[in-house]
Amino acid sequence: MNAAAPTETPRVTIAEFRQLLESHHPFASVLEIDILDIGAGTAVLRLPERSSHQRLGGMIAGPMLMGLADLALYAAIVGGTGNRDAVTASLSMNFLRKTPPGGVLAHANILKTGRMAAGEVLLVPEAGGAPVAQAISTWALPRSS
Repeated sequence: MNAAAPTETPRVTIAEFRQLLESHHPFASVLEIDILDIGAGTAVLRLPERSSHQRLGGMIAGPMLMGLADLALYAAIVGGTGNRDAVTASLSMNFLRKTPPGGVLAHANILKTGRMAAGEVLLVPEAGGAPVAQAISTWALPRSS
């Protein structure tokens, strides 16, 4: 199965995805991420501006951006495949520039699905401007029992 077409209906709603995170992935609440959109193989999430997300110098810490990217890709995979048991197999981050003050948006897109899924996410300042990071990731998609 290739990546879901954008005209398809997502296999999870935002409310259902929030419930999934609360019940099976409670650690996700640490980031306080806003789920703005979930499509059939796409997602847009927002990391709000918080002092707890920053490292010395006021820039957003890399682990916060990695968590945002990973969660955005998970939302896109669940939205595209309905597979809630998907797990990250690899995640590669390219930090492109310092994050300016404010929130960060994650635009995730699944490129391929099958037994494994592959996707990418672009992290951009909420206020606009050039991307601050890019992630490439693969995911294992366990079959339901």
